[in-house]
Amino acid sequence: MKFTPLAIPEVVRIEPKVFGDSRGFFLESFKQDLFNQATGTQYHFIQDNHSRSSKGVLRGLHYQLPPHAQGKLVSVITGAVFDVAVDIRRSSPTFGRWVGSVLMAENHHQLWIPPGFAHGFVVLSDTADFVYKTTAYYAPETDRGILWNDPDIGIEWPQLDIPFSLSEKDQKQPAFKQAEVLE
Repeated sequence: MKFTPLAIPEVVRIEPKVFGDSRGFFLESFKQDLFNQATGTQYHFIQDNHSRSSKGVLRGLHYQLPPHAQGKLVSVITGAVFDVAVDIRRSSPTFGRWVGSVLMAENHHQLWIPPGFAHGFVVLSDTADFVYKTTAYYAPETDRGILWNDPDIGIEWPQLDIPFSLSEKDQKQPAFKQAEVLE
Protein backbone atom coordinates (compact mmCIF):
# COMPACT_ATOMS: atom_id res chain seq x y z
CA MET A 1 0.00 0.00 0.00
CA LYS A 2 1.11 3.50 -0.79
CA PHE A 3 0.08 6.28 1.62
CA THR A 4 0.27 9.85 0.28
CA PRO A 5 -0.54 12.87 2.48
CA LEU A 6 -2.49 15.51 0.55
CA ALA A 7 -2.11 19.31 0.82
CA ILE A 8 -3.64 19.01 4.30
CA PRO A 9 -1.25 16.31 5.53
CA GLU A 10 -3.66 14.60 7.94
CA VAL A 11 -5.82 13.65 4.94
CA VAL A 12 -4.14 10.69 3.25
CA ARG A 13 -4.74 9.01 -0.11
CA ILE A 14 -4.22 5.25 0.07
CA GLU A 15 -3.34 3.26 -3.02
CA PRO A 16 -3.48 -0.50 -2.50
CA LYS A 17 -1.34 -2.90 -4.50
CA VAL A 18 -3.59 -4.52 -7.08
CA PHE A 19 -2.74 -7.95 -8.42
CA GLY A 20 -4.63 -8.64 -11.62
CA ASP A 21 -4.72 -11.03 -14.51
CA SER A 22 -7.26 -12.31 -17.05
CA ARG A 23 -9.39 -13.70 -14.21
CA GLY A 24 -9.81 -10.39 -12.39
CA PHE A 25 -7.93 -8.80 -9.49
CA PHE A 26 -7.07 -9.10 -5.82
CA LEU A 27 -6.15 -6.36 -3.36
CA GLU A 28 -5.89 -5.88 0.37
CA SER A 29 -8.25 -3.00 1.03
CA PHE A 30 -7.18 -2.46 4.63
CA LYS A 31 -4.38 -3.48 7.01
CA GLN A 32 -4.58 -2.05 10.53
CA ASP A 33 -0.83 -2.09 11.19
CA LEU A 34 0.09 -0.30 7.95
CA PHE A 35 -2.72 2.22 8.45
CA ASN A 36 -1.57 3.00 12.01
CA GLN A 37 2.03 3.38 10.92
CA ALA A 38 1.24 5.62 7.93
CA THR A 39 -1.23 7.89 9.74
CA GLY A 40 0.49 7.91 13.14
CA THR A 41 -2.83 7.02 14.74
CA GLN A 42 -4.37 4.15 16.68
CA TYR A 43 -7.95 4.44 15.41
CA HIS A 44 -10.15 1.39 15.13
CA PHE A 45 -13.09 1.26 12.77
CA ILE A 46 -16.42 0.32 14.31
CA GLN A 47 -19.03 0.93 11.61
CA ASP A 48 -19.15 0.33 7.83
CA ASN A 49 -21.53 2.26 5.56
CA HIS A 50 -22.50 1.87 1.90
CA SER A 51 -24.41 4.32 -0.28
CA ARG A 52 -25.41 4.20 -3.93
CA SER A 53 -26.00 7.43 -5.79
CA SER A 54 -26.54 8.52 -9.37
CA LYS A 55 -24.61 11.05 -11.42
CA GLY A 56 -24.71 14.56 -10.02
CA VAL A 57 -25.75 13.55 -6.51
CA LEU A 58 -23.79 15.67 -4.05
CA ARG A 59 -23.67 14.52 -0.43
CA GLY A 60 -22.18 16.77 2.20
CA LEU A 61 -20.56 18.52 3.81
CA HIS A 62 -21.11 16.30 6.87
CA TYR A 63 -19.39 15.71 10.21
CA GLN A 64 -20.07 14.89 13.84
CA LEU A 65 -19.03 16.90 16.88
CA PRO A 66 -17.19 15.39 19.85
CA PRO A 67 -17.60 13.12 21.67
CA HIS A 68 -18.75 11.34 18.50
CA ALA A 69 -16.42 12.94 15.93
CA GLN A 70 -15.79 10.43 13.16
CA GLY A 71 -12.76 9.56 11.14
CA LYS A 72 -13.68 8.02 7.78
CA LEU A 73 -11.83 5.69 5.44
CA VAL A 74 -13.70 6.13 2.15
CA SER A 75 -13.60 4.35 -1.20
CA VAL A 76 -15.66 3.70 -4.31
CA ILE A 77 -16.38 0.14 -5.44
CA THR A 78 -18.50 1.03 -8.50
CA GLY A 79 -18.24 4.24 -10.51
CA ALA A 80 -16.40 7.44 -9.63
CA VAL A 81 -16.74 10.40 -7.27
CA PHE A 82 -14.93 13.63 -6.48
CA ASP A 83 -14.35 13.40 -2.73
CA VAL A 84 -13.69 16.39 -0.46
CA ALA A 85 -12.44 16.96 3.09
CA VAL A 86 -12.65 20.37 4.82
CA ASP A 87 -10.61 21.15 7.94
CA ILE A 88 -13.06 22.33 10.64
CA ARG A 89 -10.55 22.39 13.53
CA ARG A 90 -10.46 26.05 14.61
CA SER A 91 -6.99 25.60 16.18
CA SER A 92 -5.51 24.10 12.98
CA PRO A 93 -3.25 26.10 10.65
CA THR A 94 -5.33 24.70 7.76
CA PHE A 95 -8.71 25.65 9.29
CA GLY A 96 -11.26 26.24 6.52
CA ARG A 97 -9.09 24.75 3.77
CA TRP A 98 -10.21 21.81 1.65
CA VAL A 99 -8.62 19.00 -0.33
CA GLY A 100 -10.21 16.80 -2.95
CA SER A 101 -9.43 13.62 -4.81
CA VAL A 102 -11.11 11.52 -7.49
CA LEU A 103 -11.93 8.08 -6.18
CA MET A 104 -13.04 5.42 -8.62
CA ALA A 105 -13.52 1.69 -8.85
CA GLU A 106 -10.80 1.50 -11.51
CA ASN A 107 -8.03 3.07 -9.40
CA HIS A 108 -9.09 1.53 -6.03
CA HIS A 109 -7.86 4.63 -4.19
CA GLN A 110 -9.11 5.37 -0.70
CA LEU A 111 -9.08 8.54 1.35
CA TRP A 112 -8.47 8.76 5.10
CA ILE A 113 -10.39 11.69 6.54
CA PRO A 114 -9.63 12.05 10.27
CA PRO A 115 -11.97 13.42 12.93
CA GLY A 116 -12.14 17.20 12.69
CA PHE A 117 -12.98 17.30 8.99
CA ALA A 118 -16.25 17.82 7.15
CA HIS A 119 -16.74 15.39 4.28
CA GLY A 120 -18.64 15.40 1.02
CA PHE A 121 -18.61 13.99 -2.48
CA VAL A 122 -20.27 14.34 -5.87
CA VAL A 123 -20.89 11.41 -8.22
CA LEU A 124 -19.11 11.70 -11.58
CA SER A 125 -20.28 8.43 -13.17
CA ASP A 126 -23.78 7.18 -14.04
CA THR A 127 -23.91 5.57 -10.58
CA ALA A 128 -21.43 5.06 -7.77
CA ASP A 129 -21.28 2.71 -4.81
CA PHE A 130 -19.49 4.55 -2.02
CA VAL A 131 -18.28 2.60 1.02
CA TYR A 132 -16.62 3.82 4.17
CA LYS A 133 -15.48 2.80 7.59
CA THR A 134 -15.96 5.10 10.58
CA THR A 135 -14.16 5.43 13.90
CA ALA A 136 -17.35 6.36 15.78
CA TYR A 137 -20.96 5.30 15.54
CA TYR A 138 -23.49 7.56 13.89
CA ALA A 139 -24.88 9.87 16.58
CA PRO A 140 -27.72 12.07 15.28
CA GLU A 141 -27.45 14.45 18.25
CA THR A 142 -23.94 15.47 17.13
CA ASP A 143 -24.58 15.33 13.36
CA ARG A 144 -23.73 18.65 11.69
CA GLY A 145 -23.08 20.07 8.25
CA ILE A 146 -21.85 23.01 6.22
CA LEU A 147 -23.30 24.37 3.00
CA TRP A 148 -21.64 22.54 0.10
CA ASN A 149 -20.94 25.68 -1.96
CA ASP A 150 -19.94 28.09 0.82
CA PRO A 151 -17.78 30.81 -0.79
CA ASP A 152 -15.55 31.09 2.29
CA ILE A 153 -14.41 27.52 1.69
CA GLY A 154 -14.43 27.77 -2.12
CA ILE A 155 -14.52 24.11 -3.08
CA GLU A 156 -13.86 23.71 -6.79
CA TRP A 157 -16.51 21.08 -7.54
CA PRO A 158 -16.18 19.53 -11.00
CA GLN A 159 -18.54 20.79 -13.69
CA LEU A 160 -21.01 18.18 -14.88
CA ASP A 161 -23.43 18.15 -17.80
CA ILE A 162 -26.35 18.01 -15.34
CA PRO A 163 -27.21 20.04 -12.23
CA PHE A 164 -26.17 18.75 -8.82
CA SER A 165 -28.82 16.90 -6.83
CA LEU A 166 -28.82 17.52 -3.06
CA SER A 167 -31.04 16.41 -0.22
CA GLU A 168 -33.25 19.04 1.37
CA LYS A 169 -31.05 18.78 4.48
CA ASP A 170 -27.87 19.49 2.50
CA GLN A 171 -29.46 22.44 0.70
CA LYS A 172 -30.21 24.05 4.08
CA GLN A 173 -26.90 23.53 5.89
CA PRO A 174 -25.43 26.64 7.55
CA ALA A 175 -22.63 28.71 6.08
CA PHE A 176 -19.13 27.94 7.32
CA LYS A 177 -19.02 31.08 9.50
CA GLN A 178 -22.21 29.99 11.30
CA ALA A 179 -21.40 26.28 11.58
CA GLU A 180 -20.46 24.60 14.84
CA VAL A 181 -16.88 23.46 14.44
CA LEU A 182 -14.24 21.78 16.54
CA GLU A 183 -11.90 23.82 18.73
